[in-house]
Amino acid sequence: MTEPVPSPAAGQAPRPPDMPDLGAIKQRQQATWASGDFAVIGVTLQIVGESLAEAADIRANERVLDIAAGNGNATLAAAHRFAKVTSTDYVPALLEKGRRRAEAEGLQVEFREADAENLPFPDASFDVAISTFGVMFAPDHARCASEMLRVVRDGGRIALANWTPEGFVGQLFKTIGAHIAPPAGLESPALWGTEPHLGQLFGQQAASIHAARKMFNFRYASPSHWLQVFRDFYGPTHKAFAALDPAGQQALEKDILALLDRFNIAGPASLVVPAEYLEVVVTKRST
Repeated sequence: MTEPVPSPAAGQAPRPPDMPDLGAIKQRQQATWASGDFAVIGVTLQIVGESLAEAADIRANERVLDIAAGNGNATLAAAHRFAKVTSTDYVPALLEKGRRRAEAEGLQVEFREADAENLPFPDASFDVAISTFGVMFAPDHARCASEMLRVVRDGGRIALANWTPEGFVGQLFKTIGAHIAPPAGLESPALWGTEPHLGQLFGQQAASIHAARKMFNFRYASPSHWLQVFRDFYGPTHKAFAALDPAGQQALEKDILALLDRFNIAGPASLVVPAEYLEVVVTKRST
């Protein structure tokens, strides 16, 4: 089905026909992440937030912004280190899950609904901006990087955990893309998991960029168990299956199970799938 293209606002140049409609793409992405229940999967990734908070050297009383925070893994990690944390996402239901987690642990956190490409904060408001598998999914990579650089003070840090193209999750998205074509003209989220792309996004304003390849292990009872959980609760997988007819669903299921079997190191009795990601700390240059 062809989506209507919104008319440009008064005084605004019309969008070139070969440029993707980022606004429409973002609306679909928002609906995707609001579908299922990402928090069911998100909580299993808590160790990544803790590792990233250590890599960023987050300290007590520092002002920390968690962008595209989901259900708050990096938020909680920073708050555990007595930072002054603001947690943001453009999916209110996910923010509410993070709020409940913070309240349960007695942590003081401010929660704000916000778009990673249009952050509602003044320049240099934070010492650290942090995101675990969040900002990498924003459609406009350059805009998102520019916003992070804008809200972080000179000498501050931007810390990111991004799936790599070669790792399991990068290959999962490639597998899904073979069945459901991604929007034309859109940069792949997995580019955030490559050093050259990060250099393009941050290099001119970075005093340093430190990147380390790390592994997160998905641990489930079996490949079929992993698939059922992700089919029910993980927005991109949930939406992909919903968009296919029964034959298409069967084909996608077969390909995902084959991918899981290829990456599984636990043998037939269980599932342990190492998923590579890039842990990045950018230090903003002082002007």
